[in-house]
Amino acid sequence: MEPRLEVGGLTRRFGGREVVRDVSFAIAAGQVSCLLGPSGCGKSTTLRLIAGVDLPDGGTIRVDGRPMVEGAVRVPPEKRGIGLMFQDFALFPHLTVAQNVGFGLPKGTPGRAERVADLLERVGMTRHAGKHPHELSGGEQQRVALARALAPRPRIMLMDEPFSGLDDRLRDDIRDETLAVLKAEGTAVLLVTHEPTEAMRMADEILLMRDGRIVQAGAPYTIYNNPVDLRAAAFFSDLNVIRGRVEGALTETAFGPFLVPGVPDGGEVDIAIRPQHLKIDFDRAGKGPLPTPSHGDAARGVVERARFMGSESLVEFRMDFDGSVLRAKVPWVFLPKPGTPLWLMFRRDRCFVFPREGQPRVA
Repeated sequence: MEPRLEVGGLTRRFGGREVVRDVSFAIAAGQVSCLLGPSGCGKSTTLRLIAGVDLPDGGTIRVDGRPMVEGAVRVPPEKRGIGLMFQDFALFPHLTVAQNVGFGLPKGTPGRAERVADLLERVGMTRHAGKHPHELSGGEQQRVALARALAPRPRIMLMDEPFSGLDDRLRDDIRDETLAVLKAEGTAVLLVTHEPTEAMRMADEILLMRDGRIVQAGAPYTIYNNPVDLRAAAFFSDLNVIRGRVEGALTETAFGPFLVPGVPDGGEVDIAIRPQHLKIDFDRAGKGPLPTPSHGDAARGVVERARFMGSESLVEFRMDFDGSVLRAKVPWVFLPKPGTPLWLMFRRDRCFVFPREGQPRVA
């Protein structure tokens, strides 16, 4: 099936600096893709290039196979069939809710009133049709902005941090409602955000962006569990990082030796473990040291601090092996006193091994 949106080799320069570098991806009808990355990585610029409010220095943009940007072709924004939603909603203050939703439909459009009424019902705003934006809450304004953007039936919806201005208590509900409406319309969606949890919750595919480039693309489960490098892993969660030097394809750690094929002797590696995967070995609590701790699968640490975080506890340990600090997340309440020695362990398939940045990737 032909992609609804297809972007190839998109590049944009400002003052000689490439802020978007050879970006390529495709989105199908009804698919939600998310451009995820830190501020300044090129996400919003990519969105503006696709919308047509900025022009690329290179690359192609196609909608349903039709070129929007290709060679000498430059289709203006209003003829691309693309809807836009931004974090400030941009509702017209002098128009009612119904008038705002109908703004994108020229007067005389067949079924205009019915389309407005249908969208207001879908977003739960029918009883507010006669109100003005200043009479609405932030969540209600978000619903109106969504209905207005959908009114002309865009084939593609571009969304730039659309939920960042909402109260945390409303955000999840509004996101889910928005996603349901967009899916029902069969709209291809490109969402820009810097929040990994938002991307994981909404996206069918995540496009992880850094320094103007897409460094990894995949389903949320895949990109979370198979990050391309240490920075990609750290973007999705806190990490414990154990640093080691390779000798004979092995690196020694407090948790025993790790096999690291493909890294030459003397090379350095980072072993990353998420705090929730670092477990406390309660069966060994209070017992003496292992006979050969460097060759076991458990390591001793001394509690430095423990804090209750609501649904879990965060415990920090100073490790006997090298004096490094590791953090473990423990379900519910676990607050051992500082100075308490405990044994830690983790499953090898729950960690990531990366060569230190600038060195070849571990096979």
